[in-house]
Amino acid sequence: QVQLVESGGGLVQPGGSLRLSCAASGRSFSGGTMGWYRQAPGKQRELVADITRGRSTTYSDSVKGRFTISRDNAKNAVDLQMNSLKPEDTAVYYCNARSVYPSWYNYWGQGTQVTVSS
Repeated sequence: QVQLVESGGGLVQPGGSLRLSCAASGRSFSGGTMGWYRQAPGKQRELVADITRGRSTTYSDSVKGRFTISRDNAKNAVDLQMNSLKPEDTAVYYCNARSVYPSWYNYWGQGTQVTVSS
């Protein structure tokens, strides 16, 4: 059974840092793209950052320079280091693993809450 399990969310003050981790199991995701999305109340889920199998990264404009995504294929894991957090970063953060070739898959974690508030 494939599972993506996020950890590391919580409550942090503005300007603080958090590190989210996603541990994947059930299959190897080393050949695909892994990423983080978030969904705030009343808003659509949006891409935060992703990293390809070749370690090319993409960041949303709102987090560039503050967040860093990394992956460890040996551990089947992807992390998101979040610095200089702002109240508008408050959301449920979801881990994602996807691929279109040679096999198609698209898996999601259950989400972890990040709240930035004083």
